[in-house]
Amino acid sequence: MELTLTKLADGFCFGEGPRWFEGLLWFSDMLGSAVHTVTLGGAMTTLPMAGHDPSGLGFCPDGCLLVVSSEKRQVLHYDGEDVTGFADLSELARANLGDMVVDAHGRAYIGSQARGDGVIILLDRDGSARVVAEDLDFPNGMVITDDGATLIVAESVGRRLTAYSIDDAGGLSERRVFADGLDAPPDGIALDAEGGVWAAMTLGHRFDRIEQGGAVTDRIEVGDRIAIACALGGPERRTLFLLSSTDAYPERLRGTKNSRLDAVTVDVPGAGWP
Repeated sequence: MELTLTKLADGFCFGEGPRWFEGLLWFSDMLGSAVHTVTLGGAMTTLPMAGHDPSGLGFCPDGCLLVVSSEKRQVLHYDGEDVTGFADLSELARANLGDMVVDAHGRAYIGSQARGDGVIILLDRDGSARVVAEDLDFPNGMVITDDGATLIVAESVGRRLTAYSIDDAGGLSERRVFADGLDAPPDGIALDAEGGVWAAMTLGHRFDRIEQGGAVTDRIEVGDRIAIACALGGPERRTLFLLSSTDAYPERLRGTKNSRLDAVTVDVPGAGWP
């Protein structure tokens, strides 16, 4: 179907990890050392994150925000006033940290973005952490279904979406393919109420809606821009927020402000976490 994009914000370095919470779209500016919020009208505010390169974001049941500090391999905590350290995952992470999803219990799943031997780390509310999935080919965007029973992760280098069953203790098992053989690397993802996954197809310059098995049912082209991440939110959770950049490799963008946030209305509303 034909979808019309509306630009909401620009002028930031590299947007990642979009999350809809309490009427605002939150996202990380990874190379700009900040977390931004944007209203549906396009008004943007900034939370400085000096000394950190924020990536994945996730809201806990009490409303506090967890923020991944990618290169330091830490998770930070923001209570609306102060940013403090919450957990150091450097002993578990085999590479820099990336995306994160927080479930209904406040447990956080964080990807460590190694090629071929990437892991997913489970961070519990008490600050304890353990590896719950291994041998992933650059784990990136993650979502959890409404019932809390399934986690889906984008393996960017592997060009697949992979699903796991979640047990009562938060462990992951029963690894299986959700969609394989994708023709571009998937980055950030968002889940909808019919089980489709919107995926930022980074080098494909587009966002695809992918069903289990790999069928692509909708596609949003972004011209020569690089698709980075997406989230479903807004009224009735039918606004698809799209983050794009001018380069797929963040380090080449350091010092620039060419990233952009667009929005489009879709038919199927969002579901699950985030």
